[in-house]
Amino acid sequence: MLIALKSWLVHRDIPDDALLAYKKSGDHKYLERLIDMYSQDLYYFLRSHSNAELAQDICQKTWLITMEKKHLYQQQQSAKAWLFTVARNALIDELRKQRRVYELDEHTLVDSTPTSSTNNQLNAAIAQLPFLQKEALTLQLEAFSLKEIAQITHCNTETIKTRLRYAKQQLKQVLGESHER
Repeated sequence: MLIALKSWLVHRDIPDDALLAYKKSGDHKYLERLIDMYSQDLYYFLRSHSNAELAQDICQKTWLITMEKKHLYQQQQSAKAWLFTVARNALIDELRKQRRVYELDEHTLVDSTPTSSTNNQLNAAIAQLPFLQKEALTLQLEAFSLKEIAQITHCNTETIKTRLRYAKQQLKQVLGESHER
């Protein structure tokens, strides 16, 4: 019932690509629409790579960057993919600033903070993955295509496929071992 009432109050003149409309007009009703559509997904993506406080901070920072750099949005990629790219880059910057991420080489980042214990074995197994494998997997779980994940992470699709394959192999090993006990 409440959802039905909310749909009556939503502006009907908001286009499908609210980020493009916000870029062109600067009208905050488009930004509000983007926040309504994507803030929860952004938060859960960021939360899968950090603690709750940092995820909230980076989510907030993502919206500030969106306001400041809306002119950088290109219509070729989806608004959601662009926002996730901004959030990912802000998270990596913050983790580097906090010296919690070690660069092993140009393709491997590992979060050095210990994983928190969770009741859910899958979440615990995902938390143990190297940063870039976990990132690719969580983006895939957010329903991004391989091409969109490649755009967000600035990698080619073959690299994303490899990261996903290794992540899934490691999950099978970890979850398989825990079920055998």
